[in-house]
Amino acid sequence: PPLTLSLAKTAPSQNARLKMAGLGGAGGWGGLDDDDWGLSEEQYAKLEQDAYRAIAERKASSSAASTAPAISPLPHRALSPAATVSSPLRNEHPASRVSLESRFGKVESLSPSRLSQPNAGNHSQGSWPKISIHLFLHSSGVIAAKFPYNQKLVDAFHKIPKASWNGKERVWMFPPTSLSIAEEVLHAVPGLVVEVQKLDPLVQRAFAAAVAAKDLRGLYDKIPTDVESKLMPFQRDGVRFALQHGGRVLIADEMGLGKTLQAIAVASCLHDAWPVLVISPSSLRLHWASMIQQWLNIPTEDILVVLPQTGGSNKAGFRLVYSNTKGDFHLDGVFNVISYDVVPKIQSTLLDLDFKIIIADESHFLKNGQAKRTIASLPVLQKAQFVVLLSGTPALSRPIELFTQLQALYPTVYNNVNEYGNRYCKGGYFGLYQGASNHEELHNLMKATVMIRRLKKDVLSELPVKRRQQGLSRLK
Repeated sequence: PPLTLSLAKTAPSQNARLKMAGLGGAGGWGGLDDDDWGLSEEQYAKLEQDAYRAIAERKASSSAASTAPAISPLPHRALSPAATVSSPLRNEHPASRVSLESRFGKVESLSPSRLSQPNAGNHSQGSWPKISIHLFLHSSGVIAAKFPYNQKLVDAFHKIPKASWNGKERVWMFPPTSLSIAEEVLHAVPGLVVEVQKLDPLVQRAFAAAVAAKDLRGLYDKIPTDVESKLMPFQRDGVRFALQHGGRVLIADEMGLGKTLQAIAVASCLHDAWPVLVISPSSLRLHWASMIQQWLNIPTEDILVVLPQTGGSNKAGFRLVYSNTKGDFHLDGVFNVISYDVVPKIQSTLLDLDFKIIIADESHFLKNGQAKRTIASLPVLQKAQFVVLLSGTPALSRPIELFTQLQALYPTVYNNVNEYGNRYCKGGYFGLYQGASNHEELHNLMKATVMIRRLKKDVLSELPVKRRQQGLSRLK
């Protein structure tokens, strides 16, 4: 007996589909896999003729379509499981893929593995529940995730390296190093459509750069014993923070907490990269020379200081070079101390000397991106391998003043003032970025990637008794 075939409702055993070029529309072929059909070339031709005839008949009777019951593409045929088993269309020589593609175009079979992946275009995904996960920067410097409770998501977070549950704030937390794995795990949760509200692109770049930085904490033991023994606990933490972040950081402790000593200690850990360049305000050049000599016990003749003109006292016996001297001068000290104002005059010399370690004291002197000293200093800082910025008054309330300092540390991350300004400076018309927005995110981002800042009230118990009393009186 003739086989009744309905392509609109395929038998359960025929679960693959073949895409037939030109035979779409309601009740069309839908894309059956040639290997499951197992038809010969003549049998495919017969099916094709039947399909075209059915379409022609349907068009001819379109006037009666509104009252007639719904019909399948091939109304005179129906396929049952029994017919499928005994079908004469089954044979031992299925049509080859080459013959199918030459007749109907490229055939693309869907493997079970592709169908099982929730984000691979599975048609059943539309019925899955959707859950949104909000990622944000936590004040502790890690990434936090917030979402409505779902056991599948909870199980997924257990697979993320170093992820932990913060019961007090009811968020999951994980370090930036786990971000890429977290996104992969969350997008692969079976039976759920997970929408991850990702971090801002600028934040992602900053984290990527911080993760890529080499952890140098193994060099901490190179600090001279007599220096390390005099460091207070929070100062040791500052040195370790600088080393952990690849030696490119902003130490932003409140004034009086020993930023100078921390920077010198960091430089002592990086002894193999000496000589060192120190850039400071004019009034602090000789102070820096004295501190270097005091803490590292370096001969005074190895400490070179650039002054604007001859004259002045040099009782300590440092090597002095004057920037108003005609002709070139050499910065060949082990430590070389210059002021911000002299950088524009000797920028080419500084770039040629290729200092690998630079300490920039009072780095907020670079807050104006249009100033000559900023324009001249940035290339020098960006070229160095290690850069330690020091500032007791980081302009956290005016984020635009931090941009150039961040540029000095990570030029490939902070490479667009408009992107930064629109995100953190309440970007307005005409590029006026004088406000603040997403303030908490920026602060947390800096703490997680480049900045360490302690206030006196936070470390009061670690200060010597005399300084502790002074700190208490000031707080009162």
